[in-house]
Amino acid sequence: MSLLASSELGATKPGTTDPLSWGNVALAASLLGVNVVISSALRLRLESQIVVAGVRCFVQLTLLGLVLKRVFATESAVVVFGMAGVLGGMAALEVSEWKAKRTVRGMFWITFASIFGSAITVGLIGAAFAMNFDPPYIASKFIPTLGMLFGNTMVGVSLGMDAVLTSVDTRRDVVEAMLCFGASRWEAVRPIAVEAARTAMVPSITSVSITGLISIPGMMSGQILGGADVMDAARYQQVIMFMIAASVALGVVFSVIAVAFIVVDRQPQIRPERIINRAAGSVSGNGKGGQRTPHSTRSCRSIVRLKAWKQVTPMAV
Repeated sequence: MSLLASSELGATKPGTTDPLSWGNVALAASLLGVNVVISSALRLRLESQIVVAGVRCFVQLTLLGLVLKRVFATESAVVVFGMAGVLGGMAALEVSEWKAKRTVRGMFWITFASIFGSAITVGLIGAAFAMNFDPPYIASKFIPTLGMLFGNTMVGVSLGMDAVLTSVDTRRDVVEAMLCFGASRWEAVRPIAVEAARTAMVPSITSVSITGLISIPGMMSGQILGGADVMDAARYQQVIMFMIAASVALGVVFSVIAVAFIVVDRQPQIRPERIINRAAGSVSGNGKGGQRTPHSTRSCRSIVRLKAWKQVTPMAV
């Protein structure tokens, strides 16, 4: 009797939870109705986007769970890095094809190289030396780590490239003036690249500085809910945050410089017609499909020289 009583007490021990069912997911999804009601009441016209986002979240995570269940059962490095390549490719598509308002030719490959290269490099170093994974590419641990690196690096790369393309539009005269006065390709793009990198890296640095101050981060919360020791969870979260900051920095620097060198060529000449403005459905520049004639280049430079001459010449002649 005593054993039966103790087992019954253990079964009803506070803090225990049952596995979640699809019914639990449906109940949580119904909370999106709050967003729909607010959007409708304020006429934000976001109802369709909210529904699409919810459906995408459900479908994508379900498919990801089914795929990862099989991937985690293998110890093959080819499978692990192949899955990493798929995740990196999806992140690159999201940034360069689905969300970008401005783009350039080859932007997908620049984005993919930036996100995948930086995340894999930092992920392997962090997994081997900071997280003590042996081997570093253990599927059940390495792929979730890469997922967090991909997600955050994707945001930084997107912000950086958009800042570069925006600056070419707003600071075109400044760049052309620098080129006309003998600036090299790097000297002309450096101010734009520096400002874009700063814009893209600030969010990740801010995230590192406020983590644990306002909310419990996602990875730490997941480990605590899974029954891990709180201090172990805190250390893992610290490692992940530092890895994210490093991955974002590497990805941002590579992508920003690559895009800047596309819009300023080897001549060096600024090439705004290489920027495709998807929002307007057109190309920037002279609208000739990426072709810029020597005459238009000389005319543009002549105008810039004239403006510069007027600035340095006394008003009274």
